[in-house]
Amino acid sequence: MLEVNGARGEVALTVGGVDLVIAATMKGLAAVSTRLNCQSLSELFLRLSGTEVAATLAAISLLTVRGDHEKALERIRLKDYPACAEAFAKALAHHFDGDEGNGKAAKATT
Repeated sequence: MLEVNGARGEVALTVGGVDLVIAATMKGLAAVSTRLNCQSLSELFLRLSGTEVAATLAAISLLTVRGDHEKALERIRLKDYPACAEAFAKALAHHFDGDEGNGKAAKATT
């Protein structure tokens, strides 16, 4: 298993027996969105979490930060799709989680 830095929003994913680390970077999300012709973040999220074939393949290719994504794409099977959808959701959640701590810190100083 590859090392994952959760503070950077990295998520472990195994596809076809190949260990990957994905992260929903803004550059990667923009590339996936462009490849899929998504019109909104909501549409992108729905396509990634819905185990759509094209969306899953694009995300593995463009959101992988460590691991052999090409080998994973060669080996992917339908049984891998639920794990992919879960990993994509976790990676995307990184952009929405964590702000609560800042609010608590701000209240403590006022």
